[in-house]
Amino acid sequence: MFPTETYIRRREVLRKSIYSGIILLLGNDDSSMNYADNTYPFRQDSSFLYYFGMDVPGLAGILDIESGTDILFGDDFSIDMIVWMGKQPKLKEQASKFGITKLEKKYRLEDYLTCAMDNGRAIHFLPPYRPENKIKLFNLLHIYHDELADNASKDLIKSIVAQREIKTEEEISEIEFAVNVSADMHIEAIRMARPGMYESEIAARVAQIALEANLRTSFPIIATINGQTLHNHYHGNIINSGDLFLLDAGAESPLHYAGDLSSTFPVSKTFTQQQKEIYAITLKAHEAAISQLAPETNFKLVHMAACREIFSGLKQMNLTRGDTEEAIECGAHALFFPCGTGHMMGLDVHDMEDIGEQWVGYGGQPKSKQFGLKSLRLAKPLRPGFVLTIEPGIYFIPELIDLWRTENRFKEFLNYGEIEKYRKFGGIRNEEDFLITETGARVLGKPVPKTIEDIEFYRQ
Repeated sequence: MFPTETYIRRREVLRKSIYSGIILLLGNDDSSMNYADNTYPFRQDSSFLYYFGMDVPGLAGILDIESGTDILFGDDFSIDMIVWMGKQPKLKEQASKFGITKLEKKYRLEDYLTCAMDNGRAIHFLPPYRPENKIKLFNLLHIYHDELADNASKDLIKSIVAQREIKTEEEISEIEFAVNVSADMHIEAIRMARPGMYESEIAARVAQIALEANLRTSFPIIATINGQTLHNHYHGNIINSGDLFLLDAGAESPLHYAGDLSSTFPVSKTFTQQQKEIYAITLKAHEAAISQLAPETNFKLVHMAACREIFSGLKQMNLTRGDTEEAIECGAHALFFPCGTGHMMGLDVHDMEDIGEQWVGYGGQPKSKQFGLKSLRLAKPLRPGFVLTIEPGIYFIPELIDLWRTENRFKEFLNYGEIEKYRKFGGIRNEEDFLITETGARVLGKPVPKTIEDIEFYRQ
């Protein structure tokens, strides 16, 4: 945990940002997989962690604006729970480490909120993303589940985004710890992969490295020879010479800060000539995006720099044609790059996405509806203290190619005859994590091989 004063200060800042009323922050509960006692690994709500710190299920926190009081609602373990889960410190003892002195039984929360509402006080809550918290909010506030998002407090959302998006030195240190372990995961995968292995063997070793460091993975591992599927969690293929292998994996620190890295490498000892050519374009787009990172630069410009390099590079290979700027403006490049260049990162691998991408990535402005651009998760001016990913890629998605070709879409910009030769190519993505500084940006964590020469050196 961070020092007690960190959590006290965080709550004070949040309280001062809301004019009046009560802030309600729900923690998460255990969630069952296939029967009540067989639960998924517990993961606390990140905003609850940020302000209350306690990493146990079944809690709720109240920040009373007018009185300045912080209250934790929860129950100590019963003897039945202790039998199965082991002895735990009393909630009072745990809460004191986070500067919380006022505790109430869980059942008292409904009475507290009812009394507040009867007195005309506003209840500020975040949009829930877990079904059990939707049920809780219905029981507590009598708001139907399909109306919760509209009734969530915009003031609270904006205040939390403004506070959490600027990472402190202690947070940056924790993130960098997670990124370093993530780098170890990728370096080992690049070293170990051999023809005849299953994808699952590499995924297992990657997960093992996180567990050996007393960490866990920050999201389900992507380890695949089918990199054209952006979030491919299937690990049942045998990898063969000539395949490209894409790994997207990160570690999560004990305080739940995330690392998120991607690497792409040949299953053979060297890239084929075709793979080298496409990989070089992807890497050039990656470096072009990095070169744009600076305070006050809108991240959409960073994304567009990557798009430009991808389209221009493929034009040199006769896969695309026409004016690059016109092609990007209408979205023709999205055949190869249908996603965004990066996203915010912190306590969540996609930081604060649960409380609204429009607020986290766009400052409340509407998102584009254009294919490709609508998947850009970040498009607002960068500020010192932002932590984000850079991860442009090139993907040859047969189903997308067939659809666009059938529709004659962007035929003035896309040479479908040449593109067809790459339909079995797969996909390439490299990803690094960056901190925006006062003067530019710095990469977080130890380096992972990303040049063709460095990757082939590790593959020998």
